[in-house]
Amino acid sequence: MTAAANPILEIDQVTLAFGGVKALNGVSFEVAPGSITSVIGPNGAGKTSLFNTISGFYRPTAGHIRFLGEDITQRPAPQRAKLGLARSFQNIALFRGMTVLDNIKLGRHCHLHTGVLDALFYYGKARREEVRLRADIEERIIDFLEIDHIRNAPVAALSYGLQKRVEMARALAMQPKVLMLDEPVAGMNREETEDMARFILDVREEWGVTILMVEHDMGMVMDISDHVVVLNFGEVIADGTPAAVQGNPEVIRAYLGSGDVEELRRKLHGEVEA
Repeated sequence: MTAAANPILEIDQVTLAFGGVKALNGVSFEVAPGSITSVIGPNGAGKTSLFNTISGFYRPTAGHIRFLGEDITQRPAPQRAKLGLARSFQNIALFRGMTVLDNIKLGRHCHLHTGVLDALFYYGKARREEVRLRADIEERIIDFLEIDHIRNAPVAALSYGLQKRVEMARALAMQPKVLMLDEPVAGMNREETEDMARFILDVREEWGVTILMVEHDMGMVMDISDHVVVLNFGEVIADGTPAAVQGNPEVIRAYLGSGDVEELRRKLHGEVEA
């Protein structure tokens, strides 16, 4: 396991079992503050199960998850979100009948202070908080992600690429310390992928947010990641810099078995589509 200095997130011997099937088996790695860490692996390797466990949707069978030095293994998902763990989803999970702005505003719910009655009558404290929330989202998030032109459009009317960007905006509205992105460029064309990669880098550089990402686009992973963790059958088989992972024989065997090794080397270097 590659050790990070004062890690912001620690995954320590995490095991997740469904009946007799282990989706994760003793997974350990650390995420350094301000880094971009990518989790890769063949289909069925356990990547989304890992994300669901870190974010609190699944409770691990064994092991520990530490965030900012605190053990959060038993904390429910809403508490983890309030602490600063935000995520997007592999399958878009937006409210399609609502506008872009309203979807993004929902991301801030864990930090709001008004009660049900205040919100129901929408006066005083609730109104002031909503005005501040809307201004912050429009100035910081909508402008940042270049979606001002669609902020009042219903999500259902947007292209797939724009919906993925709105989902990222909603996660940013949660004011994360660690932003977890589950396949942020899946299904995108090359131009959309390049735009998303640029936004991810900017979130890290301009907002100081640590990125933990699951992604199949090897070109993007190797271009922007500081640290790569490779899963196969629920276990970590490689963990290190992109350069180290690209040449790891176990990674090559996991992806291709006895297939064309040179093809995978090109894939891991982003020379062909993953």
